[in-house]
Amino acid sequence: MRRRLRRVAAVVASMLLTTGAGGAVVSAAPIGAPILRAPAGGYEELVVPSHMGPIKIQVQWAARGGSSALYVLDGLRAPHDHSQWTSDTDVLQRFADDNVTLVFPVGGNSSFYTDWYRPSSTNDQASAYRWETFLTEELPDFLAGYGVSRTDKAIVGASMGGGAALTLAAHHRDQFRFAGSFSGFLNPTFPLWNEAVRAALWDEGRFNVDDMWGPVGDPAWSRNDPTVQAELLRGLPMYVSAGNGTPGAPDLPYGAGNTVNAMGLEATAAVAARMFGDRVAALGIPARVDIVNGTHTWPYWGQALATARPMILDALGAH
Repeated sequence: MRRRLRRVAAVVASMLLTTGAGGAVVSAAPIGAPILRAPAGGYEELVVPSHMGPIKIQVQWAARGGSSALYVLDGLRAPHDHSQWTSDTDVLQRFADDNVTLVFPVGGNSSFYTDWYRPSSTNDQASAYRWETFLTEELPDFLAGYGVSRTDKAIVGASMGGGAALTLAAHHRDQFRFAGSFSGFLNPTFPLWNEAVRAALWDEGRFNVDDMWGPVGDPAWSRNDPTVQAELLRGLPMYVSAGNGTPGAPDLPYGAGNTVNAMGLEATAAVAARMFGDRVAALGIPARVDIVNGTHTWPYWGQALATARPMILDALGAH
């Protein structure tokens, strides 16, 4: 009888942790037996234990309780309190009726969503980033307790997150069935482009790129270069997009100064997308690569994800 009571208590505790009101922060994984089916619809904010400390995620559950998931990665200036995907695009509404759980990791500015060699030595970072470990081990294990599959997943990202999405998919093919990059920096080992990465990390938080991937020529640079690792992506459905730097109506709210900067950044992203496209084409690897009108700005990334949406749902069987 005591054993039965303990099992009942575990189930009740699990229900309390997983059925909180929308927006409530849940700080522990479900207790007791694993939940075999994800919650059907709704939005939550959860806190996931990790080697980096507690990491917040924003989650929109699959509309009909399906087990598929889409990881959506932020850009270089990822805020500490939310994913810009949820505030600057209509992604939540666009996928609201789809049977796929959207997962937005929060934070990780200047991280490139990779495992760093050591904490950044130029800004007193307390501990090293371990984002690859988080996204491919700790987060899938945590979400498995909510009925989310460890292997039936897609991953996409914008800007910094775009290259990271392809890199993570390349090295963890057992986990991802689709990958997408929107204005990603897809060839960081190309001559002098490493200096652009150095400058970007310094500008966003005074991070030291040498503490991330070591000096130029270190194997970590090649490992995190999607163009170099293209062979590992063979057979994976992919969508790569970038703008040509031409501004349009979506740029108007951002002002002239920001738009000029976004034009230059996107012209570089377009070159990277073409280089990646040429590489996979040379290898005979199918991938959709689009160069469209637009700049390095959130409305265009929202449009890119809208374009990718049917491809994602097809790859996951999550209609």
